Amino acid sequence: MTLPQVGYIGLGIMGRPTALNLIKAGYSLHVYARRTESTQPLTDAGAVAYDSPKALAAVADIIFLNVSDTPDVEQVLLGKGGIAESARQGQIVIDMSTILPVQTRQMALRLAEKDITLLDAPVSGGEAGAIAGTLSIMVGGPQAAFERAKPLLDVLGKNIVHVGESGAGQVAKACNQIVVAGTIAAVAEAITFARRNDVDAAKVREALMGGFAGSKILEVHGKRMLDHDFKPGFKSRLHQKDMHIVLDTARQLGLSLPISSQTTQLINGLLGLGEGELDSSAIIKVIERMSQQ
Repeated sequence: MTLPQVGYIGLGIMGRPTALNLIKAGYSLHVYARRTESTQPLTDAGAVAYDSPKALAAVADIIFLNVSDTPDVEQVLLGKGGIAESARQGQIVIDMSTILPVQTRQMALRLAEKDITLLDAPVSGGEAGAIAGTLSIMVGGPQAAFERAKPLLDVLGKNIVHVGESGAGQVAKACNQIVVAGTIAAVAEAITFARRNDVDAAKVREALMGGFAGSKILEVHGKRMLDHDFKPGFKSRLHQKDMHIVLDTARQLGLSLPISSQTTQLINGLLGLGEGELDSSAIIKVIERMSQQ
């Protein structure tokens, strides 16, 4: 069976290792990034670089997209020099960015007019998951397109769920970020509480890992907090963007999300300290400052 020609747009902290995994799996890869130096690791591995999304779309059957925010996605898909200008009937675009669900549905409808299918497929797992190919991928869009894209998604992740129709993947990712942000804040409070009580916080974490409080967040982010090692697996400024998506969508629906509102304020505080490039586990720096520790 002939493998599809695959495009990848957006080669940042998540996109670069994800794209490399597709090359390792034997796919012919066509890449584009706003910063041309970002394409170098991919072209060194055999990918072909293009000077615009439009040029890339002329040769790719399935196109992955992994950029920062909703306006970036819209520009790449529908803007001048974007995918829609040269896309062909039957193409699939897989958007792994985290963006607003409502805009995702709107862009899917506009692309469908050209017989192009948009799958929203945001991910969880951070840079480590992208490198290892163990991401959790939450997919929204038509079932038939999902089945066609599934072999490629299997290269990139271990937990791949077709959540529902267009926008459902973005809703699932927003739910993921609600849980992650709230749990990071809770772990930061627990570690700070242990330290202020003159108890070994590392031993407390070890004890909690064996009970109901045990979680991936406690395991990974808790260790980062203990070590004060905040090299980003997921940058705080991006987590802030994701939480704004949560709260903007909640406002549209008339929902009250008090925990999400509070944890967003902690992330805002971290950015207020000029630490937006740090991992979101650095929330503990805000709590420590509030506690005068």
